[in-house]
Amino acid sequence: MKRVVITGAGTVNPLGLNVPDTLAAMRNGVCGIGPLDFRDVDRLSIKIGGQVHGFDGESQYNRQKIALYDRFTQFTLAAAAEAIRQSGLEFKGELSAKSGVVLGTAGGGVSTWDDNYRAVYAEGKNRVHPFVVPRLMNNAAASHVSMEHHLKGPSFTVSTACASSNHAMAQAFSMIRSGMAPAMVTGGSESMMCFGGVKAWEGLRVMSRDACRPFSANRNGMVQGEGAGIFVFEEYDHARARGADILCEVSGFAMSSDASDIVMPSKAGAARAIKGALDDAWINPEEVGYINAHGTGTAANDKTECAAVADVFGTHADRLMISSTKSMHGHLIGGTGAVELLACIMALRDGVIAPTIGYEEPDPDCALDVVPNVARDARVTVALSNAFAFGGMNAVLALRAI
Repeated sequence: MKRVVITGAGTVNPLGLNVPDTLAAMRNGVCGIGPLDFRDVDRLSIKIGGQVHGFDGESQYNRQKIALYDRFTQFTLAAAAEAIRQSGLEFKGELSAKSGVVLGTAGGGVSTWDDNYRAVYAEGKNRVHPFVVPRLMNNAAASHVSMEHHLKGPSFTVSTACASSNHAMAQAFSMIRSGMAPAMVTGGSESMMCFGGVKAWEGLRVMSRDACRPFSANRNGMVQGEGAGIFVFEEYDHARARGADILCEVSGFAMSSDASDIVMPSKAGAARAIKGALDDAWINPEEVGYINAHGTGTAANDKTECAAVADVFGTHADRLMISSTKSMHGHLIGGTGAVELLACIMALRDGVIAPTIGYEEPDPDCALDVVPNVARDARVTVALSNAFAFGGMNAVLALRAI
């Protein structure tokens, strides 16, 4: 069993177009949620979201490439370039042949779907661009990252709704731990910030019209976001031999299925995933200092997640810090766990716990230390990242400082 570490990180999200800016925003409790800006937003009931601003794909990629890149792919490529650059790896020879890409996304090219449905049904066009399918397919981002960086090993896409990127990173971790690959590019991305993407979520009636307030008694729903988080996972001895700057160690993971309801979360399912990650990583519950919560800001999620944490950790739950950065960047759906992993790295490496902003009223059903509104300096050696998705798909990652 090989040890697995993270040697590179990259991101594009509502808080920043790179990792340093994102971590600075998390430290300062910046809110990246605001008015939506795209075509037909006036027809929506929900008009806020965590939208990425200042990212211009057309200035980064030539016309031939941009014809193939949906917005979720553009985010992924930019974040992957940052992560690989930080890692210092050059994928060639045997490293190129054995290293791969595992990414998560729930919807893939939603903007491409939206634009072409509009062209055919609203505008009456009888033809669409010949590259519509390559743009919208869920594996598009993973394929383009593999081509751009010569990653010829195991490469695929995972789609498990809001747990997609955690499931993807778990698979990448497993491949390195087993010796199948020396390094993997992994994480997730999503971009549903278009009329159809937001309208679909409106139908669930779980969306807030004003803010995301996880764990606060007056919360009124989730807020969508968009973006990507990409990492380089690497075998520890390989990284150490080349003198890489190691961000943290990935120690274990667990996955579970609620097998109960398509939208309502299960305390038992979440608890099995949390406990399973601790067991897989050989971590005692008392070692955990921080949990990055799924924390969507819906009553169903927040109460269930807090109950699951209390079940697993017992009396230690009162000494844990648990925060939801969705309060700042919104719910990035398939990409959310990847961007949230940055908060875990910040906790382990920098000793800074990202806050849950927008917290106004204590909820007796969420009576944990949710790090309300202001970041906190704290020494943490073990952190967990939770992801609990529609369909009852759960994935939890365990990380250690190194």
